[in-house]
Amino acid sequence: MLEPIQISRATSATRARSVHPLEPLSADEVRRTVTLLRDAGKVTPTTRFVSVALREPAKDSVHGWDGGLAPPREAFAVLFDNAANACYETSVSLADDVVLSWEHVPGVQPTMTIDEQVECEQAVLASPAFRKALKAHTGVDDTSLVMVDIWSAGNYGTEEDGNRRLARPLCFLRSDPTDNGYVRPIEGLRPIVDLNTMEVVRIEEYGRWPIPPGGSNYGASRQERFRDDIRPLEIVQPEGPSFEVEGYQVAWQKWRFVIGFNAREGLTLNHLRYDDDGRERSVLYRGSLTEMVVPYGDPGETQRRKNAFDVGEYGMGMCANSLELGCDCLGLIRYFDAHLCDSRGEPLTIKNAVCMHEEDYGILWKHTDRRLPDAPEVRRSRRLVVSSISTVENYEYGFFWYLYQDGTIQFEIKLTGILSLGAARPGESPKHGCLVAPQLYAPNHQHFFNMRLDFDLDGVANTVHRVDVVADAIDESNPFENAFHAEATPLTTEKAARGHLKLETARTWKIVNPQAKNHVGEPVGYKLLPGDNAFPLASPNAWWRKRARFVDHHVWVTPFSPDERYGAGDYPNQSRGGDGLLRWTDQDRPIEATDVVLWYTFGHTHIPRPEDYPVMPTAYIGFTLKPAGFFTANPALDVPPSAKKDPAKSCCH
Repeated sequence: MLEPIQISRATSATRARSVHPLEPLSADEVRRTVTLLRDAGKVTPTTRFVSVALREPAKDSVHGWDGGLAPPREAFAVLFDNAANACYETSVSLADDVVLSWEHVPGVQPTMTIDEQVECEQAVLASPAFRKALKAHTGVDDTSLVMVDIWSAGNYGTEEDGNRRLARPLCFLRSDPTDNGYVRPIEGLRPIVDLNTMEVVRIEEYGRWPIPPGGSNYGASRQERFRDDIRPLEIVQPEGPSFEVEGYQVAWQKWRFVIGFNAREGLTLNHLRYDDDGRERSVLYRGSLTEMVVPYGDPGETQRRKNAFDVGEYGMGMCANSLELGCDCLGLIRYFDAHLCDSRGEPLTIKNAVCMHEEDYGILWKHTDRRLPDAPEVRRSRRLVVSSISTVENYEYGFFWYLYQDGTIQFEIKLTGILSLGAARPGESPKHGCLVAPQLYAPNHQHFFNMRLDFDLDGVANTVHRVDVVADAIDESNPFENAFHAEATPLTTEKAARGHLKLETARTWKIVNPQAKNHVGEPVGYKLLPGDNAFPLASPNAWWRKRARFVDHHVWVTPFSPDERYGAGDYPNQSRGGDGLLRWTDQDRPIEATDVVLWYTFGHTHIPRPEDYPVMPTAYIGFTLKPAGFFTANPALDVPPSAKKDPAKSCCH
């Protein structure tokens, strides 16, 4: 069990800058990693850097870190040699400037790189076969008006799916260079591209559809008029923000944590602790999005292969936006850059990849004593927002961590962007989608997200309970037949922990530390409160589900292992499936009173509407982690009351 330690109040003004062991790599560390691998002869002209990220040190060295010298820094990189069609993993010591390991990983295809996405489009547009097919399908031979979106090829059991690095791009025809690129799909045309040679292998043709006749642009420069009844709304903090930042370390209210970022997962939340009356208490060691999949539900020839593993196939961090003040974030903002590299090892810094700010969040708590009706006690809630937004082809995903003053943690994904659209023939009303404009439809689809929540509640030896609320038996002890109670089932093995939401019993999950008792003698704990969710609608035999077995259950629990990081396994791109959570939990390892990881899968079923076109209003999905016996009482009792305002100066008349 970890002993809570006294919190140091030292800031950057009183001590030299110390790098937390879980801070992401700096630009210099990325550059040095690339240089070390080049100098060691590991990089050829056909080598691509898929990712370079921090190799996280052992947990005990992080929990034991006292703010001084951090454990020796190491980097972990994934490389791919196009000429050999071979993937390699390597570790580098940044303290000693040496390559620690180099391993060939046979038979896998790592994440597609940003450079490959650009080169794939160029290869399609330069292909004589594509030009010929384009002319036949559209009557147009000007490829400058064609937009090509790289789409992962998946795996459907063919030989080429297993031994070639492939893409199956979607193609669209703009009416002019500034046209909305997605509203005029070339439905019957699918080029297949070998990403190792950047050659179009073949053009698959499935019939011909008229190009949808309309155009619908959403850009400000294309709008004829705007609303004129919106007044300015300013967020002002005249005394500055309440948070303190040192590198990627943050202190806000009673929270302490480290912002992480890498090319694959994007934003992570690390080493989250809470100052409980001067004691620093560990809550969440690491929280991250490990994988997501977007399966489409149209069985037609042109749509049936559409699915995307946006983390493992594209890299959520590599797709991150540079956020802009007043647009993506509002208020007094602190930004954090992401230091990555492109596929040739050249430095790539995403400015303002992470945004942090405070928000007013309504009433924190309130009560009016009937004896003192003119003196109600009320506190306003403030939350800290840490966010990042990624654009993966047509969709935007915003990832938002919220920390609250009462110890609550919330994670929310905001879905927006443009629907993946298909063409419909005149007079056709597609069964498996929604017409959003004449001859233009959006297929039904789902989004599934898998989160890895590595809890260390007051220590690493934790247990997960499944909690169901059930009605009491109808007997003499329940004469009015009104009684119900919560039943907590400790989950002792991995297979027993596989579980689904259950609305009938208001099912939640509670993470406890059996060795750390609260003031009433119960184990300290936090609850996972699910939000909206969904079940997969495709058959378990669907090809995408074979690769995304994390959707089989909403909750999984595993013993901590540094090698088990991604719900669909390390390399889902073009995999045949069977890796990740299903394989690990088939071992049925014990998970009681040990270092456990809770994996939560949540989904959004999207039956599109015309109102989702041409750009989709934001949809929201996520979950909440609430203290449940972790504190002695409401930890927000010490939040001071807000100053009262003069109603005459603030109300509208």
